[in-house]
Amino acid sequence: MSRYRRLYVPGGTYFFTVTLADRTATTLVDEIDLLRSVYASVTREHPIGCDAMVILPDHIHAVWTLPPDDADFSIRWKKIKARFSQHCRATGTPSPSKVARGEKGIWQRRFWEHAIRDADDFQAHLDYCRWNPVKHGLVNSPEDWPYSSFRRVGETHA
Repeated sequence: MSRYRRLYVPGGTYFFTVTLADRTATTLVDEIDLLRSVYASVTREHPIGCDAMVILPDHIHAVWTLPPDDADFSIRWKKIKARFSQHCRATGTPSPSKVARGEKGIWQRRFWEHAIRDADDFQAHLDYCRWNPVKHGLVNSPEDWPYSSFRRVGETHA
């Protein structure tokens, strides 16, 4: 069995990638209203500073800063994924191990996280979020992608 090591830093800033099990699915944009609702409910319970976020059809990238006394980003992603799965119309093709755990098979297990080291690292990950829809050929300009924090009214990112 794999052992995952995560760096939990109270008040830390992290970059995340959270992915659907089916990398050809468009579930996240098809169910964007549900995802937004679930995200809002979880972040009301467990606040974060969302520095950047982009939702693509099959994965999410986010840069979050946790509250000074909180290092538990895992509970946030666990609840987002569980609530989304509970209410999502889409179904995955769960493996036997996912069935045994009562999982719907929508998400890949776990997620990838990176602790932001410094201002340059922070900027690089903001840029990664911003340009990811272009990289995947979804739009020609980052500002054209509707599921990105870079489109929030009145907010600017370098």
